[in-house]
Amino acid sequence: MIGTVFQSEDVPTADRFDYWRELISRTRSTDFISPYSAQFWGELQLLELGPATVMQASFLPTRFRRSPKMVRQSDPGLYHLTLLLDGEMALEHASRTNTFRTYDLHLADSSQPWDLRSLDNQESRVFKGVGVDFPKALLPLPPHRVREVLGRGLSGREGVGALLTEFLVGLVRQAETLQPCDAPRLGTVALDLISAWLAQTLDAEAALPQETRQRATARRIHAFIRQNLHDPELTPPAIAAALHISLSYLHRIFQQQSPGETVAAGIRNLRLEGAHRDLTDPSMRTTPIHVIAGRWGFARASDFTRAFRVAYGHSPREHRLQAASERE
Repeated sequence: MIGTVFQSEDVPTADRFDYWRELISRTRSTDFISPYSAQFWGELQLLELGPATVMQASFLPTRFRRSPKMVRQSDPGLYHLTLLLDGEMALEHASRTNTFRTYDLHLADSSQPWDLRSLDNQESRVFKGVGVDFPKALLPLPPHRVREVLGRGLSGREGVGALLTEFLVGLVRQAETLQPCDAPRLGTVALDLISAWLAQTLDAEAALPQETRQRATARRIHAFIRQNLHDPELTPPAIAAALHISLSYLHRIFQQQSPGETVAAGIRNLRLEGAHRDLTDPSMRTTPIHVIAGRWGFARASDFTRAFRVAYGHSPREHRLQAASERE
């Protein structure tokens, strides 16, 4: 685990709101009020990923404010990215007022005031979100371009935004298994994806450093492959066309991330790993082997059997029987 966890039940009722408030203010330099402060409920998880801090929060209706006075008193020089996972909120920031719903993203600047509030103030309503705080100097885009997106509602359901959403959700889901040595690498991935997402939104990809573009493209490639392993037509030309990159660029980026492995071999290995897991899954013990093969994109059972034997030294049937005998 590489962070801090707060659950309101761990603190006496009278202290819950103040304690939660203190934890958030460590990164977000903000104040907030809630109609339920006397009986507050909330959960908070902070992950320190090098220069970036990721925060997952679930809470009762709350209003978050950063006043002009707070900006004058202290400015940590951060951008605050927020992904809303459940609920509806309104934000006033950078001379804009916008409403945000599930899987919307928005960016705020600590150098400017903001007012973020829950729109449903029923006691039973729980809001959920993931935030990323990082130094503005680490975003490789001109500040005047970034100002164009401050306070805007931006979708996290498509393109690089969907990839960023998937990464953040997966990150907090796996938080308990992460180790301190993972933090710098994960922080770099988060900043690369945020940079690529904003560059795509602003049509400013050319402004990104080459390494940032390449790492973000590599994540898009791997995400597309994982999402389409079931498709027998998943080939390098199909991937390049879907991601609007050249076939040669696809192979070059893949080689940089996975030296010695071709794109086709990478696809095959991921499919075999998936089928390998399914064949040992007790809940799939009655599923025909050819169905499992088709589920992982092998159009012909004979091709699957041959590739499986080469990879694991025995046939799919032998692997299933061995796994069953070990469970008995």
